[in-house]
Amino acid sequence: MTETTQLPSLGRPPGFVYRETKRGKNRPGLASLYCENVSLADLARRFSTPLYVYSAGMIRGRYQAFDAAFGDYPHRICYSVKANSNLSILRLLAREGCGFDVVSGGELERVRNADRKSVKKIVFSGVGKTREELTAALKAQILLFNVESESELHALAECAARLRIKAPVALRVNPDVAAETHPYIATGLHQHKFGVPIRHVRALYETAALMPWLRVCGVSVHIGSQITDAAPFGEAMARVAELVQDLRRRGHAIEFVDAGGGWGISYDKPDQIESAENVAAYARSVIEPLRSSKVTLLLEPGRAILGPAGILLTSVVYRKANDGKRFLVVDAAMNDLIRPTLYRAYHEIAPVQLAPSAKTSTFDVVGPICETGDFLARDRELPDVGEGDLLAVFDVGAYGMVLSSNYNSRPRAAEVLVHGKTAKLIRRREKFSDLLRMEL
Repeated sequence: MTETTQLPSLGRPPGFVYRETKRGKNRPGLASLYCENVSLADLARRFSTPLYVYSAGMIRGRYQAFDAAFGDYPHRICYSVKANSNLSILRLLAREGCGFDVVSGGELERVRNADRKSVKKIVFSGVGKTREELTAALKAQILLFNVESESELHALAECAARLRIKAPVALRVNPDVAAETHPYIATGLHQHKFGVPIRHVRALYETAALMPWLRVCGVSVHIGSQITDAAPFGEAMARVAELVQDLRRRGHAIEFVDAGGGWGISYDKPDQIESAENVAAYARSVIEPLRSSKVTLLLEPGRAILGPAGILLTSVVYRKANDGKRFLVVDAAMNDLIRPTLYRAYHEIAPVQLAPSAKTSTFDVVGPICETGDFLARDRELPDVGEGDLLAVFDVGAYGMVLSSNYNSRPRAAEVLVHGKTAKLIRRREKFSDLLRMEL
């Protein structure tokens, strides 16, 4: 049996592959799943399950491919920390020269701890920045504040004046551009909480220009996440390019356009989206409307870099049948990976060890939490695995561990980062004592 990748190449080494395990002369081998050069079965034995596993090679490769798609156009990649905020992953990206997009004071502190020099490459987004968060970011001398309302603008001006630190400002524009994605992660229409309507933003730029401790230097836009069609990005950037020219005519020195993030991945048909050609098409859609503006482009990918670089390992605890309905009860639950429950999201699931010509059956893959909504997959055709066998849930590098919780007083999973033949524990598994420590 030859090696087979679970995910297509995007100018990077494959992260997750099946490899044949020899079982003796004339005996067919098992196909065993590896992360780079480390057996996932060995990782499960070493660190137990549920377990998040990330491929460092995939993270680096996907970052480099995304960066390369924008070529020599002036740009900076600012990884969206909310996608996966583990300190080791932030350090890995910082070593690649990456900047960061944060949406809270906690994320700012994570970047500071991961790589202090990277603080000056931070853009601060989010609709509800507190004065404490604004003050911390001003003291850190971050790259840019993406301001989302008039009230926030006044709060930032107040904090900057008190510290006597000039704040670099972009106003986040809501371009009223529709994008096909889940309604919970669409952000570019007028009914969403994000940004300032484009028809009102010019007046707010005039207000900002009159505030002596603000330096107006950018325009920001983000239309949503998990968007796999380049056209809405081009439409949004065309409106932003027109705004930039108008603002310059009014005397504003616009240096940056923050195009946000949002480029998606394919969870069920990766070959249709996860190609260099499609990423290049996305890059062109963003660059072309801005080419004559001569601005520095800021980009905030998260899922596009981390999504396919992580899997969740889980063990089958029980097999169960209710009047012909088959269940695999596993030790990972909605508190470990909430995307299937919250978004009805699809994630590929495969056994870690696969026998040749394995029979398949249709299962619901469910967790132990006392909620009917606790499932990882429904009516999924899978090889007929048994109790104690391992399953891998793919494409969970982004919005997996960061959305986990302690619901049902369940300790959160451990995380492991694989570099070639080396596996490093980057977050230990919580204990019951960790759950109780903060309570009085």
